Amino acid sequence: MSGLSRRGAILSGSALLGLSACGNGVGGSGAAQLDARVDATRDFLRERYPGTVELTNRAAGVLYMPLMTEAGLFIGGAYGQGALRINDITVDYYSATQASWGLQVGAQQYAHALFFMTPQALADFRRADGWVAGADAKYATPEGGGSLGADTTTTTSPVVAMVFGQAGFIAGATVEGTKYTRIIP
Repeated sequence: MSGLSRRGAILSGSALLGLSACGNGVGGSGAAQLDARVDATRDFLRERYPGTVELTNRAAGVLYMPLMTEAGLFIGGAYGQGALRINDITVDYYSATQASWGLQVGAQQYAHALFFMTPQALADFRRADGWVAGADAKYATPEGGGSLGADTTTTTSPVVAMVFGQAGFIAGATVEGTKYTRIIP
């Protein structure tokens, strides 16, 4: 083997080794870890807010986002990952991103869940290439969690959002304007 071809083989092998370190998540443990976080979030909702059990049972599907991290200094953003479940079985994984601007300083973390109350709302979400939560999503308040399943807001809305578990220094958390994109964890 000549010096030039040996050098090429070494460089090619090094490049392949370097690229193999840049995994895309397929075959990794990302999905199992995300499912474990989603299980913990679902269980927390059931225990802390019993009304979510009935809401979940009536929903065509539920997107659980166990941890959203938001930070801002006049311009802010948020990011998180979660799983869509139908009949409590994970069918897809999603990332959620949000950008904001205005008077804001600080950081916070929170969780949220989107309850798709109609098959059409669920189909629209799954079919979209980057679904954005709009003002039409109705919010269920955690304080009313005990009676959540019977609330008129939850019985007439195609999508019900619930934000909970807030910790940090930015006031208020919302899913409005959040973009959800299907991922492979």
